[in-house]
Amino acid sequence: MKSATPKVLHEICGRSLVGHVLAAAGELDPANLVVVVGHAREQVTAHLAEVAPDVRTAVQAEQNGTGHAVRMGLEELGGSVDGTVVVVCGDTPLLTGETLRRLSETHVADGNAVTVLTAEVPDATGYGRIVRDGSGAVTAIVEHKDASDEVRAIREINSGVFAFDGALLADALKKVRTDNSQGEEYLTDVLGILREAGHRVGASVAGDHREIAGINNRVQLSEARRILNDRLLTAAMLSGVTVVDPASTWVDVTVTFERDALVHPGTQLHGATHLGEGCEVGPNTRLTDTRVGAGARVDNTVAVGADVGPEASVGPFAYLRPGTRLARKGKIGTYVETKNASIGEGSKVPHLSYVGDATIGEYSNIGAASVFVNYDGQDKHHTTVGSHCRTGSDNMFVAPVTVGDGAYTAAGSVITKDVPPGSLAVARGQQRNIEGWVARKRPGSAAAKAAEAASRESAGED
Repeated sequence: MKSATPKVLHEICGRSLVGHVLAAAGELDPANLVVVVGHAREQVTAHLAEVAPDVRTAVQAEQNGTGHAVRMGLEELGGSVDGTVVVVCGDTPLLTGETLRRLSETHVADGNAVTVLTAEVPDATGYGRIVRDGSGAVTAIVEHKDASDEVRAIREINSGVFAFDGALLADALKKVRTDNSQGEEYLTDVLGILREAGHRVGASVAGDHREIAGINNRVQLSEARRILNDRLLTAAMLSGVTVVDPASTWVDVTVTFERDALVHPGTQLHGATHLGEGCEVGPNTRLTDTRVGAGARVDNTVAVGADVGPEASVGPFAYLRPGTRLARKGKIGTYVETKNASIGEGSKVPHLSYVGDATIGEYSNIGAASVFVNYDGQDKHHTTVGSHCRTGSDNMFVAPVTVGDGAYTAAGSVITKDVPPGSLAVARGQQRNIEGWVARKRPGSAAAKAAEAASRESAGED
């Protein structure tokens, strides 16, 4: 990957690569779920503790091959396991729980000692080929470099994902040798050992060969992201969501939708974002951990940790920071930034304003170019604006301060004291006009000439 980040911690669609694999494996409801960690195990273990605290880890201190890794995993469970052991790779984010379930069910139904997950691919170059006998049992996995022309014509390949009989796997791993070019314990050698002992080796074919794709570079990471994103959007559209342009719309696996939500081009939906019934989002909108209520409209907006109520309106060009709560039929308009702000039903912050650490009641209107001055350089303070208030343009609300219900504030005011309910607050300097200042201080300037012409015109002179 050419990265300081371990490969399995690279993310697509809101989860790490190993996180996607854990989610698929978790759908089997396994009695034990073990992740074998080796390279950069401190980072990987810390990530697992955060996203999957119930998962057990086994340390492969020296990377001595895939067979050795599985042996370390079994040792974490006492050395042997009754029942089926499913082995998956940590860099296969497109693998689904459904495919793993079919693998496990086929393994049990066919009475196999081991069952290989395979796939039929358009071009098998470079992959190990699956060789079967007349009964369909797997007789060998032949690497491309060792294959004859006849074997190379086979398009069914090995995925590196297996289901084993737990007791037979533990016994066979003790017999795996390291007399190969890498000096490692290969898990694939277990298949030959079990077959020579008279046990059946079977296969389960994945429905979509792309599921088994491993990630080894940024190009493959990008390709997997596209495939998974298409999968998620297809599911959303089939559930009743309109996605105008899937090619420019990106979603995380944790995003949820209700029917008749409409998503415009250039939209990114991340984390625990939820779109309510009949809402409209985008274009060019990025929502993270944000709820959008039924019938709401969010246009050209960035929102993080916000809650947009039903039938509310946001944007264009708004920034909703964490803690923003916009109630039903509320409005956050153009070039407005909010943070830790509760804005009541029907209230509006239409233009060019900052509302931070504030509570605004119902059906109030905040004038254009207003700032809630919440930070004194050391501490944050709270501003409260009541219901049915009308605050003027270019107001500064210097917290802590309260504007009572039904109060008005004059344009250009700096509100530093509480405003009683129903009052008009005026907090600005007296205007003073200095006649002739431009002519005296800027003689000959364009402004002076314009002023002189205006004076002559008003006096009726030619």
